[in-house]
Amino acid sequence: MKREINAFDYAAEVFKALPKGILLTSEAEDCVNAMTIGWGTIGIEWGVPIFTAYVRTSRFTYELMERTGEFTICAPLGELSKTAAKAIGLCGSKSGRDMDKLAKAGVHPVEADIVRPPAIKELPLTFECRVVFSQEQPIKAISSRFKNFYVPNTAHSEPHVAYYGEILKAYIIED
Repeated sequence: MKREINAFDYAAEVFKALPKGILLTSEAEDCVNAMTIGWGTIGIEWGVPIFTAYVRTSRFTYELMERTGEFTICAPLGELSKTAAKAIGLCGSKSGRDMDKLAKAGVHPVEADIVRPPAIKELPLTFECRVVFSQEQPIKAISSRFKNFYVPNTAHSEPHVAYYGEILKAYIIED
């Protein structure tokens, strides 16, 4: 069962969880992927609720989001279960090009109501989002204070794309 909520009423929960990681799920051509994110924000743009997520251009998630323009944000409520912690660790260290990370983590996808990518039962706070705007963040335009996020000649030298996803529905998955 899903209990519909106002996303802004749970913004503090999302912000509290972000530094430890939450999941962003994407899907295209029946390939579901989840990626751990530690950057994101909730706000209002163009008069609608928005979750902005940042994805490196080298990530498999980037490929899927470029194809479909949809994602879900899945965050914990309270303390992380062992399964949720395992999923966040796995989805932050392995590529969905190489494995079904959700199956390997032992989490349970839950069909979303509006978008294709699923929610995750073990991370029950869910925002269903559709991209309304995206923009690559040119590394040279970023303040020198944050240049340490980009290491030349490594996998971390690619820019991020900021995906502004309209929050179409927000809910908590309940047993």
